[in-house]
Amino acid sequence: MSETQETRNRRKVYQGRVTSDKMDKTIVVVVETTKQHPVYGKRVRYSKKYYVQDENNEAKVGDIVRIMETRPLSKTKRFRLLEIVEKAVTI
Repeated sequence: MSETQETRNRRKVYQGRVTSDKMDKTIVVVVETTKQHPVYGKRVRYSKKYYVQDENNEAKVGDIVRIMETRPLSKTKRFRLLEIVEKAVTI
C-alpha cells in the first residue's frame, strides 16, 4: 500500500482558473506560471490550458480549482479535479 501512495504523491498538482464548463464532465482550466527570461531577466508570464475530468459537474466558470495528474481518460484529458479552492463571485 505504501508504494501506491508514494507514486500517487509524485503526480503533478496544479492550481488554475476554470475558463469553460460547457462539456459534460469536462472543464477547461488555465494554469498561469512565470519564468525568468534567460538573457534579459524579466519575468515572463506563461499560460497553459488543461482539460480536466469533473465527474459531478460541480466547477463553474471563474472558479479557482486544484487539479491532479492521472492516467489518460480520453484523447486530451490527463487531469482530474481535486477540489474547488475558491468559488467565483456571481452578480
